[in-house]
Amino acid sequence: MEIIEFKKEDVKELVKRSQIDVDQVIEDVQVIIEDVKLKGDLALKDYTEKFDQVNINILKVSKKEIEESYKRVEPNIIEALSKAASNIKKFHLAQIPEEWFMEVDEGIQAGQLVRPLESVGCYIPGGRAIYPSTILMTVIPAKIAGVKRVVCCTPPQSDGKVTDAVLVAADLSGADEIYKVGGAQAIAALAYGTESIRPVDKIVGPGNIFVTAAKNLVYGEVDIDFPAGPSEVLIIADQFSNPEYIAFDLMAQAEHDPNASCVLVTTSEELANKVHNQILTNIKYRERRNIIEESLEKYGKIIITSSLEESIHFSNEYAPEHLIIMAANQEKILKKIKNAGSIFLGDLTPVSCGDYGSGTNHVLPTAGCAKMYSGLSTESFIKKPTVQKLNEEGLQKLKEVVIPLAEYEGLYAHAESFQKRLKKK
Repeated sequence: MEIIEFKKEDVKELVKRSQIDVDQVIEDVQVIIEDVKLKGDLALKDYTEKFDQVNINILKVSKKEIEESYKRVEPNIIEALSKAASNIKKFHLAQIPEEWFMEVDEGIQAGQLVRPLESVGCYIPGGRAIYPSTILMTVIPAKIAGVKRVVCCTPPQSDGKVTDAVLVAADLSGADEIYKVGGAQAIAALAYGTESIRPVDKIVGPGNIFVTAAKNLVYGEVDIDFPAGPSEVLIIADQFSNPEYIAFDLMAQAEHDPNASCVLVTTSEELANKVHNQILTNIKYRERRNIIEESLEKYGKIIITSSLEESIHFSNEYAPEHLIIMAANQEKILKKIKNAGSIFLGDLTPVSCGDYGSGTNHVLPTAGCAKMYSGLSTESFIKKPTVQKLNEEGLQKLKEVVIPLAEYEGLYAHAESFQKRLKKK
């Protein structure tokens, strides 16, 4: 990892990280989407054979397959998934907003309703690792929000089956349908529908560059969560922080992907050197060493600032997916944090606790998008239509507002529709 002395004029360069450039695959993905729209299930099966080297006859996972998966998953994994699901449910139940009404003025009532989406598609990636935890993070909030139909799509393994732990997680989460299809073709199916897969209203969940490009292309036909790129972590630490913990937190994030971004920001040059040495000492023993080394070489940084305020300022500019605060006065620092996907306070709170079991959601904005997006939540699956009701007194109160503004904008029928009610006896 590179050790850098912070300079304000270098902020724009320092916040750069790996981003998914969907332009390089957009034409190929457009072809896939059009094929799925035209050929339906046949296209899904053809692309599954092409990209996953698997022949699939029946796309939908059966109840029998789910039941059998429980027999093959170790009891401790089932127990861990169950406990994680319980914590995720508790946390996301607290996010349900309430309906409300108020009197804006005499005779004018207005409020906000809460209504769940009708159907949601959850994309669960395959590839470098198996992600039953992502099933929990996407399906559970949707079901808590009241979504009636939650559909999961995930690439099949080489044997044509979905990983057993993923099926157990889907069942524990309450998923209604599971399909053995991944990639851009899965996104197209969820957006436009095929013979087997009915379309949904919103698609959520992380994925590779093809999945991200497909989500961008179908946006408008359906809603999506937010653009997702390689994982990232930023750690704010001081001279009292534990260098071993920091080193392992950086390596833990780096093992996700060669394009993951891992940054330590500290006021202590001594800590910076200790962390660097810890990484050099421990990286050789890691199972995913090659991935970690590539990630830290390309996007790993240790930035030395002159003050805690400077560290906080840089963190807000970086807007990390994961922010760990390992410094004194954590609560004081927290109050100054403006942009972060999920925040982890203290030496005893690694990112992995949020990835799996603390209850918060691990589907989070990356590449600086935490400046404008929050992570996935119960509210991601809820609509909030507004409602209003006026009586005669309310009409009189708004007479001098609605009529002149409508006429000023040249919308005379708007004004007349209001005036008709004033004349009504």
